[in-house]
Amino acid sequence: MKKNKVNDKSSLGHILGAELEKGEPHIIVEIIEYAPHAIESKTIIRKSTGNVTAKSFDEGEELCEKTIPFDTYVQIIHGVASVTIDKKEHSLKLGHGIVIPAHSHHCFNANEKFKMISTIIKSGYEDMNVGI
Repeated sequence: MKKNKVNDKSSLGHILGAELEKGEPHIIVEIIEYAPHAIESKTIIRKSTGNVTAKSFDEGEELCEKTIPFDTYVQIIHGVASVTIDKKEHSLKLGHGIVIPAHSHHCFNANEKFKMISTIIKSGYEDMNVGI
């Protein structure tokens, strides 16, 4: 599988207003399109405390992430994804979600096209033993 960079349609978010318009309904699967031989990314919400992003993967694409210090929730909104978390592979189909634990190595593989929503909440408590 090829390893491609993500084409971030919102890299100029503060200039282009890349977040979705607030207070306006949308169809989640339609906010991001597939691009040939690419991984596309569209910011839904970006804040200092976390972000929500839509991504589309064309067939044959792979994205391996370095570990991040926050839990990430991923939900498949179209197609089927192969997600490997710390060497354990998971097959996720439409409607399935998974929490990728903070500090874990993870990869997404597109054996077929898929779209997903990724949510990261930066709470600041991940490295602390705080009982709530």
